[in-house]
Amino acid sequence: MEELFGFVLAGLALAGSPGPATLSLAATGAAFGARGGLVYAAGITSGMAAVIAITASGMVGVLMALPGVAPLVTIAAAGYFLYLAYRIATAPPLREASERGQRPSFAAGALLSLVNPKGYAAMAALFSGFVLLRERVAADALAKAAVLMAIIAAVNLLWLATGAALTRCFRRPRLNRAINIVFAILLIASVAFALVR
Repeated sequence: MEELFGFVLAGLALAGSPGPATLSLAATGAAFGARGGLVYAAGITSGMAAVIAITASGMVGVLMALPGVAPLVTIAAAGYFLYLAYRIATAPPLREASERGQRPSFAAGALLSLVNPKGYAAMAALFSGFVLLRERVAADALAKAAVLMAIIAAVNLLWLATGAALTRCFRRPRLNRAINIVFAILLIASVAFALVR
């Protein structure tokens, strides 16, 4: 029970801390509202399920050990995050956005999770740092995955709602634009921080 408690706390800290996925969810909530971001949040959560499976299987370690793969992955991820930051910064105010219907898609959320370096680092730390079920490797991995998916889903909805709450406070287009730009800058900074570590 003590190990589970520590795992949950670490999972909350790693999954809930500001990073590319969480900040993009808050930005999506601010730009498109909580309801407008639900599909995107579902994509991010589903993508994280794939990241958990990839990390737990050890495939990440094998892939990143291949010569030349790590820099290519880093460049591709950085390019995608820059594109995402641009989309967030240039998103129209909430009323215009809902009229135009240009909401981030499920696929965009899943892709973000799959190229997010923070996600892989966090999952690797959680899977290697804790044992929930001793001497039962498969059951231990499944238990960790189930707990993490519950945490990730809850955290993602919280970040989305937080962003949406900001928009409700700032309905003026200039302030809304400023919020979107701040989120875009924070997204780029979080990626840079994750890559430097």
